[in-house]
Amino acid sequence: MSTVPSRKRPLTLQVNGRSYGPVDVPEDMMLVDVLHEYLGLTGTRFGCGQGECRACTVIVDDANGPREVRSCITGAHYFEGRRIRTVEGHARRDESGKIVELSNVQQAFLDHFSFQCGYCTPGFVNATTVLIEKLAKAPIAQADVESTVLEALNPHLCRCTGYVRYYQAAKDLVMATPGLVKDGPGKKERTP
Repeated sequence: MSTVPSRKRPLTLQVNGRSYGPVDVPEDMMLVDVLHEYLGLTGTRFGCGQGECRACTVIVDDANGPREVRSCITGAHYFEGRRIRTVEGHARRDESGKIVELSNVQQAFLDHFSFQCGYCTPGFVNATTVLIEKLAKAPIAQADVESTVLEALNPHLCRCTGYVRYYQAAKDLVMATPGLVKDGPGKKERTP
């Protein structure tokens, strides 16, 4: 039995602010494989391969704002011309590429010792980043913080920590970031 090689098509996309392509990519290749094999970005994890664990989550930025997309079940050509962010794109780097400062989300997870093996961490970082960016545009009531964090992170699987530290880090970050909670830090006082 012989296998028919996949046809290739050019793919151009922007990852972490950098343009890539056009590069010839098999039509049936998933984005996670393109990130690993073509772009050398290995931070996005291949977990279950079925989109259930969400370790492979990347952020797509478009006119509707940021959203999570599972890269192990989404073909690379879906991303043609799109802007995506991977876990490698969050920290601030100097001219030489050395990390000089973690993102607020990454630092919160580190401060809360949120992970053990770290395999699921890229998905949690991206999910929490999307949550923070959405809340910056549409703040929520303080009473809704816990349920909002739970809803945002619940689809992501972690086999090590029992989720508690990820959730607590995200909740604390939401509460500490001005402008994300209507009746929390950074609330502007009304003048009579």
